[in-house]
Amino acid sequence: MAAAAIFSPRRRSPSLEAFLAPVNLSESTLIQTLSVVSAELISSYSGHSLTFQRRNIRSLIRKIEIFMVLYEYMKDSAVKLPSAATLCFKELYLIVYRSKILLDYCSYCSQLWLLLQNSSISGHFHDLNQEISTLLDVFPLQELNLSQDVREQIELLRKQSRRAKLFIDQTDDSLRIQLFSFLDDFEERRTPDRSSLWMVFVDRLGIGDAKSCRDEIEFMEEQIYNHEGDVEPTVPVLNGFVALTRYCRFLLFGFDEEEENVGLVNRRKQRKGLITQEIGETFLTVPKDFICPISLDLMQDPVIVCTGQTYDRPSITQWLEEGHCSCPKTGQMLAHTRLTPNRALRSLILQWCTAHGISFDAPENSDAAPDIVTVAASTKAALEANKATAKLLIQQLSIGSQGSKTVAARELRLLAKTGRENRAFIAEAGAIPLLHKLLSSRNPVAQENAVTAILNLSIHDKNKSRIMEEEECLESIVKVLRVGLTTEARENAAATLFSLSAVHDYKKRISEEEGAVEALAKLLKEGSPRGKKDAVTALFNLSTHSENCKIMIESGAIATLVGALGSDGVAEEAAGALALLVRQPIGAEAVGKEEMAVAGLIGMMRRGTPRGKENVVAALLELCRSGGAVATERIVRAPALASLLQSLLYTGTKRARRKAASLARVCQRCETSALPLGGWGVGYAITGNSTTTNHGSTFAGDVSVPVSLSVPVL
Repeated sequence: MAAAAIFSPRRRSPSLEAFLAPVNLSESTLIQTLSVVSAELISSYSGHSLTFQRRNIRSLIRKIEIFMVLYEYMKDSAVKLPSAATLCFKELYLIVYRSKILLDYCSYCSQLWLLLQNSSISGHFHDLNQEISTLLDVFPLQELNLSQDVREQIELLRKQSRRAKLFIDQTDDSLRIQLFSFLDDFEERRTPDRSSLWMVFVDRLGIGDAKSCRDEIEFMEEQIYNHEGDVEPTVPVLNGFVALTRYCRFLLFGFDEEEENVGLVNRRKQRKGLITQEIGETFLTVPKDFICPISLDLMQDPVIVCTGQTYDRPSITQWLEEGHCSCPKTGQMLAHTRLTPNRALRSLILQWCTAHGISFDAPENSDAAPDIVTVAASTKAALEANKATAKLLIQQLSIGSQGSKTVAARELRLLAKTGRENRAFIAEAGAIPLLHKLLSSRNPVAQENAVTAILNLSIHDKNKSRIMEEEECLESIVKVLRVGLTTEARENAAATLFSLSAVHDYKKRISEEEGAVEALAKLLKEGSPRGKKDAVTALFNLSTHSENCKIMIESGAIATLVGALGSDGVAEEAAGALALLVRQPIGAEAVGKEEMAVAGLIGMMRRGTPRGKENVVAALLELCRSGGAVATERIVRAPALASLLQSLLYTGTKRARRKAASLARVCQRCETSALPLGGWGVGYAITGNSTTTNHGSTFAGDVSVPVSLSVPVL
């Protein structure tokens, strides 16, 4: 609604653009328009019993009623207006329309929002009164032939408007302060008393059921998004009230919802103008540059290594302690292991977290700025309220009815969308075994919410081990991937396998789980665009383990990956997976036997991204070396390969240029090549002059295949 966008709590009045005066209206039309709009407001709000701002609303409506008397008299008299009076009526037109928007705003807003904005909205009413007073001071009453009765009413209104002062209902303000006291309780790790919460939410705010709580939550989330962080109270405080309301929803009203009202989260009826959607599609999507390439989580302490890449300090430190000497993202050898804090990026992450109310933990031994601690402290109440809610939800997962379990799984899914703190305490409270049991539910909504909740929990590193150590949990996830009751459940199961496979030791276990790789290959071949993306990223991760090559061949995954080279959105990841698999002789042989493999890879060299081209030329080089005579002949005889390599030697990444140089030499040496005049000769001449040629043959064993991947959070 327009009102929600116009009235920003930091503005003292609505935006000017919304109230342009009707410069072309005739006098009679202007009076008629004022009369119609005023009558509509009086009809809608004279008997309206809103919970808050009642006195200010009644005062404004009384003023409009007096102006209605003036309009009716002017319509009946049909006297030509003096120019000064016409200007005043045009100004009055603006005031009336501003009044309409303010009254509609109060009617549209949620109860909690109205209470939190009590002082600001009272200020808007006072502003309107001041403008009415100013207008009446210059209104040319003496130039209008008004009756005695009308004149007296207008003069009385002028005196009342002059005397009027800002009115903030102290009862309402006391209630607002009590709401803040609940956040203080949670911040001090005290759970507010149930009877006090009932008195405020039910008796005073009129929030009498679970649906009303959901509406309140959605409205506040909408305001957080629409105001883009420029809002009072601040976003962390508003997130605290969202968490408090969610807690009250389950504490006060339980879990007894009708089954049809549970619904799939992405199919819930949206409020008009509501922007908030599932994570991955909303304002809570973490920007790609803020995610650590190793942990795939929001970086808390970003640091730069000597190659210029940025990682989260704990993740890159663990990588180095494990004995690695290369950059995880580029594969380059590290000249030294000094880590330089990326203060600029950390500042940007902090700003983003502040705007969206996400906790940003200051590392204990870092040089974090003091305001990072402030942000974390300001969200403590929300964190504690969410913990209390999680306990209620997990209790229902354990002992509740089927409908209650479905609701609980959905809410845990939503709680686990953002913040490693949420993911950590949900798992610590025992949610994973209970969600595991729900994976076998015949209720499609329950199954989908359970597998998606597990996916969101798996983003937290410690939870990966909890999931893998839960007996038969991996088997259940794979079963959902194979025969899940909804498309989204199957897709999210694939995404869960991708998340779990970020741990090297789990890659082989996942591949050896019966039907896992076959189901991923099937999803890549037949799934929706999003399902294909989930499947190919999981297959890519599994391909990074050298012992999985045989399983990938036997399951038909290689043939599917070759087929995916022609599909937009998944071709780059498919090429990356093939580039990894061909490093194994049996993998190169299997790919070489695929009739469309070479054509698909060369097609990627034409249209792919720089990273995609890099993976393609690496795969082609390995195919020449280990893929068999047929594959080698196909590569060498490819009519466009020479020019593509020549182009890559000029424009490719450093690694791509090395691989292109090596491939050009291999092709030139092949006795079976039948090339156009100047084809490989020109290519090799360029290679020979390239500063990278002396490295060409030494990088066959590069272990890095750069593909930008991130775990979806749903």
